Amino acid sequence: MYAEERIQLIVARARSEGRVEVTALAAELGVTPETVRRDLTSLERQGLLRRVHGGAIPVDRLGFEPAVGQRAERNLEEKDRIAKAAVAELPVEGAILLDSGTTTARIAEMLPLDCELTVVTNSLPIALTLSVRPNLQVLMTGGRVRSRTLAAVGDWTANALASIRVDVAFLGANGVSAAHGLTTPDQAEAAAKRAMIRAARRPVVVADHSKLGADYFARFGELTEIDTLITDTGAHDDLVAELESAGLRVVRA
Repeated sequence: MYAEERIQLIVARARSEGRVEVTALAAELGVTPETVRRDLTSLERQGLLRRVHGGAIPVDRLGFEPAVGQRAERNLEEKDRIAKAAVAELPVEGAILLDSGTTTARIAEMLPLDCELTVVTNSLPIALTLSVRPNLQVLMTGGRVRSRTLAAVGDWTANALASIRVDVAFLGANGVSAAHGLTTPDQAEAAAKRAMIRAARRPVVVADHSKLGADYFARFGELTEIDTLITDTGAHDDLVAELESAGLRVVRA
């Protein structure tokens, strides 16, 4: 493969998957990690990619937010493992909060059939999934529904969350980094997530390894505000060590 072809493949892969990793690219392309790093540095100088720990993300990712249907197709096995680990964090009784997102949707689908909980959510898909479960009390926050994520946001959402207290809140994040904390592309979503953190005794973030080391436009929390991060075994040891050094409990499923 010529260098130009390699560059085109890296850019295409980053845009389709949201992230590329040095070790995986080197193995796939049959080149050294140093060659891949030089390619990524060149692409960063061209304004096409942004280097992050262990790889790179497309520049437009900082402001781009894929629709919920697109996100549901990514990292399916990892999300299932994360969701199973999250179920182990459920309280025996009481109330939980499920943020909108594809990983939290998997948690909803994996809730034990015999559990009796109050579930608060701002996600239309999650509310519909759980509404048929007679042993659950499902409460949907009000607010403006974003077509891209099917999440309720805005003042109604924040006011509803300000009036409750849950045992555990499971939150999604587009970016998790030691330098910038928890981030997401949309300011309205970020405001809802901040309200969720304040409403929970134990805020738990669920995010697959592709989210670690990335950062987006709107920050909604510091790592010190989160009790636990549940990710998958694809997470780089160095990134996990940085997060743990910030005082965050990290579970790799």
